[in-house]
Amino acid sequence: MSAKLSGFFKPKGVALIGASSNPEKLGYGILSNMIDYHYDGKVYPVNPKDDEILGLKCYKDVIDVPDPVELAVIIIPVKLIAAALKKCGQRGIKNDIIISGGFKEVGEDGAKLEEELLQIARQYDIRFIGPNCVGTMDLYSGLNSTFIDGMPQKGGIGFMSQSGAVCGAVVNLFKDKGVGFSYFVSLGNEADVNETDVIEYFGQDKNTSVIAAYVEAIQDGRRFLDVAKDVSRHKPIVIIKSGRSDAGAKAVSSHTGSLAGTYTAYQAAFMQAGVIEVETISQLFNMAAVLDTQSIPVGDKVAIVTNSGGPAALASDSLADNGLSLATLSEDSTRKMKKFLNPSAQVSNPIDMLGGATPEEYNKVLNILSEDEKVDTIFTIYVPTSLVDPADVAAAISEQSNNTDKPIFTCFIADEALTETRKTLFDNKLPMIVYPDEIGAMLGGMKKYNRWLDREQKASEILIDIDVDSARAKLESLRPGYKTLGEADTRPILKAYGIPVVSGILAKDQDEAVVNAKELGFPVALKLISADVFHKSDAGGVVLNLRDENEIRHACVSVKDQVLKKVPGADIEGFLIEKMAKDGIDVIIGMKRDPNFGPLMMFGMGGIYVELFKDIAFGVAPITRDDVLDMINNTKAAKLLKGYRGSPPADIDSINDSVLRLAQLALDIPKIKEIEINPLRVFNKGQGSCALDARILLE
Repeated sequence: MSAKLSGFFKPKGVALIGASSNPEKLGYGILSNMIDYHYDGKVYPVNPKDDEILGLKCYKDVIDVPDPVELAVIIIPVKLIAAALKKCGQRGIKNDIIISGGFKEVGEDGAKLEEELLQIARQYDIRFIGPNCVGTMDLYSGLNSTFIDGMPQKGGIGFMSQSGAVCGAVVNLFKDKGVGFSYFVSLGNEADVNETDVIEYFGQDKNTSVIAAYVEAIQDGRRFLDVAKDVSRHKPIVIIKSGRSDAGAKAVSSHTGSLAGTYTAYQAAFMQAGVIEVETISQLFNMAAVLDTQSIPVGDKVAIVTNSGGPAALASDSLADNGLSLATLSEDSTRKMKKFLNPSAQVSNPIDMLGGATPEEYNKVLNILSEDEKVDTIFTIYVPTSLVDPADVAAAISEQSNNTDKPIFTCFIADEALTETRKTLFDNKLPMIVYPDEIGAMLGGMKKYNRWLDREQKASEILIDIDVDSARAKLESLRPGYKTLGEADTRPILKAYGIPVVSGILAKDQDEAVVNAKELGFPVALKLISADVFHKSDAGGVVLNLRDENEIRHACVSVKDQVLKKVPGADIEGFLIEKMAKDGIDVIIGMKRDPNFGPLMMFGMGGIYVELFKDIAFGVAPITRDDVLDMINNTKAAKLLKGYRGSPPADIDSINDSVLRLAQLALDIPKIKEIEINPLRVFNKGQGSCALDARILLE
């Protein structure tokens, strides 16, 4: 599919439908950009009112445009676009960029017009970008189909954005900043070509070394996950996701549902696909620039070289916040530096050469650090002074960067009057940042990506001891309209999928409760069964550690009374008598079905405090054991499970197995909307775990 996108960037000829001779029109700006940036293909203005525009022959109709023509850019009134797209199909033009707006972004009528475009595209085997976009740039072919003023420098960053305004802003921000791009793509409404298509194309493009994207929404989460995971193996993807807040989302009944917002699914998918997520536009392009030009550090130890202590302190804090540390320099390195640096200079890490530091001193220090085996990465900071030309410092840093395999990152704390400095660094593939406290996020993101690359890629395993037919039969046996399954109805479904549950027997009244308790053996727990009571503990519907017949009978009466006070009219179906489980660590595992990404799996610290502490992590099914282990390790609960302050380690493998089985249940039975096991009691390593309470919500 991605091969079909080459016509958007490297066509032999372009027809501009809606070209204009009026400099105030967008059709004039697009045509001017096609001419000014030395696109080497043919350009054909199309406008029935003109014979010539900007020295080019103008055609009355796209049907009249001669060969070669492989791309049409359409910028005409919205109601004329469907007819123009159809003529492009008749002319054999298979790639179209629809700049004009007025489609689904304006409401229902616009959405119908957009659907009409899709039908035409399918009829003529057309791929189109937009509508409601600002076009594309190819920095290598010179094609600029946008009306944006200017083009950035040529490099290896392929950038896409679902916002045209962001595209324009990025061009203006970075066109003179020494950040090099291969492509710019404005996707607009994504009626046809979407972000996943472009990621797939960039992944195969020889001029693109890193993919950067501004994303508002992903249309097909499952396909995105598959494509991004494949591309990330050989080319990094950096994404900033807008709309991260779930403040407007409605609360749902289960803990899993209330904690798993829409953005949560994106975070989980990004993590599993090896995508580097950032929070700001500055981080997006800082990260993309260093991935385009520098190797990924092999370790976490960083040496800071500076002419000012304050910025070095900020950088040190930033590194610590992102899981990196200052390298402990070898004695040989400190001895060598003392020989030529100012006696007042600090030669421990950070290396503060003081305000009068010269280019020669930067050169010598970097040479020493590049040979120090205790240093993985070097970060240089320079605060410009009136004593030294920053370009000379940049030249010194560049010289050492070219002579070492260790990655070197640079920070010049200034912006204006650094044109020559930026050029020197850019020519030597050294990206420059302005704020020293940004280094931690950059190196932290690279560290996570490197760890993901080092992990063996495994397919989801085939689970045994699963009886999907039994689980489906249980769901089909429920009365019509039954949407909320309490523990009594959920237990057999979990058992069918090999998830261990605590021993328990249903009782319809006090007498059966007593008989069941004696059969299980005291002490036992008593839980009220009612489809009208979802959170039994909150309603007083659970009593633990009942030790004899009298306590059982008293609990049956008191539980009914308390529940009916809190939920008047609740239909009491009976009681569930369960064996009290031995001590262990309580965790929560669950699933919420995301409308875009599918089953979203959850792990966290369980019990009644799950929403208070929110120590949780998520993953998208299908999921592997390594993915589940990542989820566990991304919580504070992991320390407790691995054995905290001398306590024995818990059976983490059994948690992993239960999450995998819960994920398979969600994949096998799409009508399940949410599942939650809270708590899953986890015993010592090798002793397994068991579900003490569970619930299911159906679509």
